[in-house]
Amino acid sequence: MAEVTLHATTHTPPVAHAEGHQHPIKLYLVVWGWLFVLSTCSYLVDYFNLQGYLRWSLIVLFMMLKAGLIVAVFMHMAWERLALAYAILLPPLLLLVFVGIMVFESDYTLLSRIIFFKAGA
Repeated sequence: MAEVTLHATTHTPPVAHAEGHQHPIKLYLVVWGWLFVLSTCSYLVDYFNLQGYLRWSLIVLFMMLKAGLIVAVFMHMAWERLALAYAILLPPLLLLVFVGIMVFESDYTLLSRIIFFKAGA
C-alpha cells in the first residue's frame, strides 16, 4: 500500500491596508500648487473685466476644478470605493443638469411672456 504524505503549505494572509496610510507630501504640494494656479485664473477673470456668459462660465469652471481637487485629494475621495464616490458626487452633478434645464426653460418662459404681453397691449 502506498503511503500518502501531505505537505503543509504555508499560506500567508493578504496584507491589510494599514490604518492611517500616508500619501507622499509631493502629492499635496502639487495639488496646493494647482489650487493656487486655478485661484489666480479666477482672479484674472475679474482683473481683465470679462463680462457675460464667458465670465460666469470661467468662474464656474475654475470653481468646479478647485472643488474637484479638494474633494479628490484632501477629502481622500480618490481612494474610496466607486459606489461611495457615486453616492457623494452624483447628486451635485444631477443638480447642475437640472439647473441647465431650468436656464433653457427660463429663456422659453421669458420669450412667451414677451409675446403674450406685447400682443395684449
